[in-house]
Amino acid sequence: MNKNEEGLWRVGVDASLQVVFEDPACPALLRQALAGPISWHARNETPVAQALKSPRLAPEWVAGLLALGATLIFESGAENSLTSLLQKEVAGEPTELRVALNAKRWGAARVARTPADEPIVAAVAGMTFGRNGNGDGNVVAEARLALVGAWSEAVRLARATDQLVGETLGEEQIEAVARALMREVAPQGDYLGSETYRREMAGVLARRALRACLFQMAEMAEEVGA
Repeated sequence: MNKNEEGLWRVGVDASLQVVFEDPACPALLRQALAGPISWHARNETPVAQALKSPRLAPEWVAGLLALGATLIFESGAENSLTSLLQKEVAGEPTELRVALNAKRWGAARVARTPADEPIVAAVAGMTFGRNGNGDGNVVAEARLALVGAWSEAVRLARATDQLVGETLGEEQIEAVARALMREVAPQGDYLGSETYRREMAGVLARRALRACLFQMAEMAEEVGA
């Protein structure tokens, strides 16, 4: 059962991915991630809890959750980050998934053999912006970048975006993150892509995802100024 309130999307972990997909309140980023290579049958058969504990089932969806800073409510009533669950840092069973939506900007980019295939590499960015003392409105307050196909884990948050917090986002900052990310990732090559290819694509896709966040921020500023 979904119980939504202003600025917060909530769903019980026993709900299927199809229920999530059909929920009008589901964030567009998450619905988009479920619309690609995951079939209707797989969405119906996979509950949220299973997808979270086995992120290879829906890696781009989990990446989207990480980028948006998703949290989980556990049976004890405690609230912990999704990262904590993926890294097995918390005990107990989750009961509810939560995503705060206020002022979030996001971007996603992927490379795959075909649009219907699982990604070889994917990058999903989620950001919030604030203003500095000079009134600039594209100062990064929070930045997350999740990648698929760039580590041995199915999905993982990068540390490279930490350097963006407090900075005014622009091409120079995006390029610095991409370079740092390419040093950070540790991909494993396979028949879909070599280690070198995956590393290069991680940088390319990170740039695209971050630029999408910047573009959304610029659009919002134009709307406010109109």
